[in-house]
Amino acid sequence: MVKKTKTKTYDTETASVVKKVTSGCFGDPAGYEMTMYLTPEGDYFLYTNGGEASPYAKENITSYTKAKAQEWLNNN
Repeated sequence: MVKKTKTKTYDTETASVVKKVTSGCFGDPAGYEMTMYLTPEGDYFLYTNGGEASPYAKENITSYTKAKAQEWLNNN
């Protein structure tokens, strides 16, 4: 997935996975995945996707500061 802002591009194909968290199994309507990525430029972003009954029913990318990414990593 690719998400572009005015100044940055977040691409799951070119970024490195830092940590992946999954809940449920494939096909579970309440299941989801959260993956923290690090771009080659040093930017962090969180990719989320899940079933229709999950908190992440729509595929999305959210940018994170280094501090917020570290907080997410510590809590997940």
